[in-house]
Amino acid sequence: MAGLNKLFQKYDKLVVLDTETTGLWWNRDEIIEFAAVTLVQRQGELTVRQEYDELVSLAPGKTIPPRITELTGITMEDLETRGIPRERLCRDLKELFSGERTLILAYNAHFDLCFLYYTLLRSGDPGILRGRDKLDVLTVYRDRRAYPHRLSSAIGAYGLGDKVQNSHRAIDDVKATVEVLLAMEAERDDLECYVNLFGYMRKYGIGGKPIGSVTYRPQDYEPGIPIYRT
Repeated sequence: MAGLNKLFQKYDKLVVLDTETTGLWWNRDEIIEFAAVTLVQRQGELTVRQEYDELVSLAPGKTIPPRITELTGITMEDLETRGIPRERLCRDLKELFSGERTLILAYNAHFDLCFLYYTLLRSGDPGILRGRDKLDVLTVYRDRRAYPHRLSSAIGAYGLGDKVQNSHRAIDDVKATVEVLLAMEAERDDLECYVNLFGYMRKYGIGGKPIGSVTYRPQDYEPGIPIYRT
């Protein structure tokens, strides 16, 4: 399938990722699942070069809150029997993000990238995120559609329910994000304008530590002028 041509004029690969976590606080909660799809373009066709999906073990003494198990279906037994060490995840991240012309994408990328940063700070090298361009698909969606702005909202808005689902499992949400991204490109070909430009809800602020390489601009419940024009 063709697609994302303008992005591939600048990048050799796109890494679309998602995390499932024990909570919302990057500096004290932990990743319990990480998934990514690496997209490349070969002879003008969009190709999935790699799919990655792993459960991640928790630090000693940490547990999964019941509400997270209810949301994701991930249990402590799953992590104990199939989870990889955080150090292994950090090594795999280094490989995933390798290459000078790599673009990192996610739906609500600020959230996922903050968790990755703190995971790398504890168990790897956070420097692997430095110099990597980033695109937040949620920011694009807020510029296109009114609230609500969940991934499930985007799936419904673009009529993708027969293809993908927002299951709160990382690999499913990654595949959903890819399909939403392609639908967005077909709707309006300006995705490259959102590289390193993240929106945040004006009412609530950025929420957490800003990413140094990213410019942040406020957005509202209703779409208006695209934030790259403000």
